[in-house]
Amino acid sequence: MNAYGTSRAALYCRLSKEDVDKINKGDDSESIINQRILLEDYAINQGFSIYKVYQDDDYSGLFDDRPGFESMIADARNGKFDIVIAKTQSRFTRNMEHMEHYLHDIFPALGIRFIGVVDHVDTQNKSNKKARQINGLINEWYCEDLSENVKAVFKTKMRQGQYLGSSAPYGYIKDPKDNHKLIIDEYAANIVKRIFAMYLEGYGKARIGKILNREGVLIPSKYKSEVLKSTYRNPRNKPDSKWTPQTIDLILKNEVYIGAVVQNKQASISYKNRKKVVVPDAERIKVYNMHEPIISMDTWNLTQRALKMRTRETGIEKRIDLFSNKLYCADCGRYMTRYFNKKHELVGYQCSTYKRYGHEGCTKHACKYEELKQLVLSEIKRAAREILQPNDVQYLKDSANKVQVSQSEIQIKHIQKKLDTVKIYIEKIYRDYLDDLISREEYVQYRSKYNSEKNELELQLQQLTEQDTEQNLGQKYWIEKFANYIDIDDLDRTMMLELVDKIEVSANGDLNIAFRFQR
Repeated sequence: MNAYGTSRAALYCRLSKEDVDKINKGDDSESIINQRILLEDYAINQGFSIYKVYQDDDYSGLFDDRPGFESMIADARNGKFDIVIAKTQSRFTRNMEHMEHYLHDIFPALGIRFIGVVDHVDTQNKSNKKARQINGLINEWYCEDLSENVKAVFKTKMRQGQYLGSSAPYGYIKDPKDNHKLIIDEYAANIVKRIFAMYLEGYGKARIGKILNREGVLIPSKYKSEVLKSTYRNPRNKPDSKWTPQTIDLILKNEVYIGAVVQNKQASISYKNRKKVVVPDAERIKVYNMHEPIISMDTWNLTQRALKMRTRETGIEKRIDLFSNKLYCADCGRYMTRYFNKKHELVGYQCSTYKRYGHEGCTKHACKYEELKQLVLSEIKRAAREILQPNDVQYLKDSANKVQVSQSEIQIKHIQKKLDTVKIYIEKIYRDYLDDLISREEYVQYRSKYNSEKNELELQLQQLTEQDTEQNLGQKYWIEKFANYIDIDDLDRTMMLELVDKIEVSANGDLNIAFRFQR
């Protein structure tokens, strides 16, 4: 009570994120305006003086970190008012724990009364405490059900391949005609291609980052905000942010660049806890062939194979060694390690066991770098001549030649068609449930049935796709590859990754080259 005996009232208005009756973004909504008029009229009719109106627009009632709410609680602790008035208890909070904390703990201790105008909640009336608690439970249940429904809708859209991210991945922009589809951004896509190409050429992630930084290439978040004028903001983005190995790694592992939409990567712990946890890869929602790829499948597969290798940058140019993870001792099976001259120039390789333990462990198995390079190069050219028969050369020259569709490709298309149909059924029964055309029990039964079918079809599709990929590493695949290698005069890291599985060095210097193809 103030000096004149009139209670000072704080009016609290809140618009939930789920409300849709907005006028313009950034303006008060009809809901906020109506709440304010209602509360002001009520306070005046009750003879209360209005201290201040607090409001939160676009904030969920599940959490108490709302700007207006926090300001009101701070003023309450400083004794600025005697009463808090809201339209309903649910406008004040939808969280049962917060309801108990504020209405039955903090406010009574501060001598503050709470009134809900429409639902007749009044903490001065002790007899309606149980009603307040029941309302608190109902409000929380509402949020839980709403959260599950929203998640179900989002996941349905994800399974359809709709892109739901707030901003497009680097290399793409959102299609102006369809906000849930991605189209290529030529400038950024060329940077992505460069990153993949440099990595396959032997440049490490740190080195790639330094090159891009030196050239003044903007990092993805800055490119989005400064060039694309996106509203996207990275809270960790500092003014001096640079390309880092972590950023390069994320790009090299992002399946969006082969035309896939991968979503559901993170999830909230619960509807009451906004902390995000990483979703296991098996539970993520992946839909392929949803947009134009930036990276070919050949380049992608080579890159993923290279990423799994343990490598280290060497030399003046700081590139990954040409034979890294490819060169092994034929006797002890350990990897061959580099040795250098006094000018720190790479001379050749020796057995790592011998280097560590001497003759007690193994023998040197030494081989010179340039000699090894020429031997592998000549062996690749010889293999190319063996594989490329005259009729194969004609096959490559004949632009009208059409590759015969394999049986597995036919099966893949058939299963994909069935899978698309099942996904349509899943979406249809969900719409029927929302429109009350089927009961919840029927919906759960149908959903379980179709989800089982979908999971089985997705498994078949994955197995056939993997099988088809293996078959692609057959004769025609290598015929086309070796067309590029029959006249080569130098060996590079990409070629090693693509063609060579393993090289074993014998004690007398002989090489046993295991190619990734069968001759």
